[in-house]
Amino acid sequence: MAKTTKLNDKVKIRGIRRRWLLNSVSVVALIIVLAVGAFTASLVNYYYRDTADDLEKEAASTANGFRLYTRSDYRTAAQQTVNSYEEKGRLELQFLDTGGAVLYSGNDLTAGSMPSTPEIQRAMESRSAASWQGRDPSTGERILAASSPVIYQGETVGVIRYVTSLSDIDRQFVLSMVIIVTIALAIFSMVYFSNLYFVRSIVEPLAAITEIARVIADGSYGVQIEKRYDDEIGELTDAINDMSLKIRQSEKTQSEFISSVSHELRTPLTAINGWAETIQSGELKDPADVRKGLDIILSEARRLTNMVEELLEFSRIEDGRFTLSVEPLDLKAELEDAVYTYREFFRREGIELTYQDCPEEMIPIAGDPERLRQVFCNLLDNAAKHGGSGKRIDVSLQTAGEEAVIRIRDYGPGVPPAELPLIKNKFYKGSSKARGSGIGLAVCEEIVTRHEGKLEVGNAEGGGFVVTIRLPIER
Repeated sequence: MAKTTKLNDKVKIRGIRRRWLLNSVSVVALIIVLAVGAFTASLVNYYYRDTADDLEKEAASTANGFRLYTRSDYRTAAQQTVNSYEEKGRLELQFLDTGGAVLYSGNDLTAGSMPSTPEIQRAMESRSAASWQGRDPSTGERILAASSPVIYQGETVGVIRYVTSLSDIDRQFVLSMVIIVTIALAIFSMVYFSNLYFVRSIVEPLAAITEIARVIADGSYGVQIEKRYDDEIGELTDAINDMSLKIRQSEKTQSEFISSVSHELRTPLTAINGWAETIQSGELKDPADVRKGLDIILSEARRLTNMVEELLEFSRIEDGRFTLSVEPLDLKAELEDAVYTYREFFRREGIELTYQDCPEEMIPIAGDPERLRQVFCNLLDNAAKHGGSGKRIDVSLQTAGEEAVIRIRDYGPGVPPAELPLIKNKFYKGSSKARGSGIGLAVCEEIVTRHEGKLEVGNAEGGGFVVTIRLPIER
């Protein structure tokens, strides 16, 4: 069994190494290919396009010098220019007639020939300089040719053509490409082998961490991994150690939660049983005392019902059975119903509940009215439970852009700053002495989050605690 586990670990490690190298090296290879492609394009532009542009400009300049010649004068001047032409070794200069035949050329062998390259016809049709590169139809040599028409009084009397061999340029281009490809291969090799070494330095420590993590998964919660690195591996070690401690803490918290819930359930049940037995015995003769006892029974039963509902909601969330019945609704009307429901109840408790309305007649949202009512009632109940000593609770509804903002504030002692980041955690009760299961805010946040909203908590300026709900408005 142990051998099988080790074999599986090796297979997994090889899989990680293969994926890592494939992903990182393939990206580098793609970048290198793109870089070589971009360099190739710049070389083509530098060696070929720039040369073609220069040749076109030279052909156009020479043709411009012949613009005052008639057809016969053009032939005479062309012959004189060819005879005095001194750059035969670099460029071949040709004078063509309008039919595309070479009249005069710096290379006597081409005189009388028909080059038939595409740029000649393009130059005559566009009446501007044009270039072409390719293989000479007669010799098969790679050449670059540029032609420009000679125009006299709106009539094309001939074509001036420059031709140069591309053998030297091709040689320089190939040499440059060999150099850049060699550099690219060297970079790729360096990246590949450095990645191979790097992956090995990651995978081997991961195997050791995996083994300890398996020990923790088997139930040895709280076990700590020795931290040997201060990099991401070290961060992973810290995260697993933190997870191990939190799991142990979670088990402790759940145990405390069960004990707390048992106590919370026992308290109202004791009050209910005590008053029910007293009323049943007939010891209470005063109707006022009987009514008081019944009020206590009703209050404790309601509190017991709320606790059970919270536990059921929490159970649904934990099991993934928590669902919403979303429908179009008026958020303003739902909040007002909750406020009006609690206002009289709070008044009897000596707490003033104020409500600040927004100017909009209605605020349309998409939501579950029952779940939202549950959130409002839970938060109002919390405000009275934890901040009722302030004898006042403020509720306001506003719109901010595409959001509806609900604030519920009490004027009690607030929450210690150190406990604020933890107050929405499930089972967390902090230093509060108020009765409760510690899961109410966690359930509320889950409901608000599933409505694509946010639930924010904090201490209010001037004292007290404030809960802010932000929900998207449907337009």
